[in-house]
Amino acid sequence: MSVLRVTVANRKNATYEVEASRPLLETLREQGIDLPYGCKYGGCITCAAKLTAGQVEQKRQVALNNRQLAEGYVILCVARPMTDITLEIGVESHDRLYRNPFLDRLQPHELKADIATPKDE
Repeated sequence: MSVLRVTVANRKNATYEVEASRPLLETLREQGIDLPYGCKYGGCITCAAKLTAGQVEQKRQVALNNRQLAEGYVILCVARPMTDITLEIGVESHDRLYRNPFLDRLQPHELKADIATPKDE
């Protein structure tokens, strides 16, 4: 069992030890962090957090687009730490997560490849 350290920057740099093989949402909630969640399979962004240092594996997530991924967002219900990490959690970490597509349209490179590429009919 590989144990890694998670620092929550916007909660007074509180530090937690987590198992690398388990989703962050599970292990952090077990340690008393009240985190919102919805689907628990990576399909919504209810449990999104911002990764500011380190690396996670989150291949199972399907909710984030390329812009959100590039800005460091992770989906805690499927993300597993690969290194010690630093996160920002809660709504205050969502400053760039949401964007009004009518006021600020996403560019093709910001979308997921299967959305940005038109399918031949």
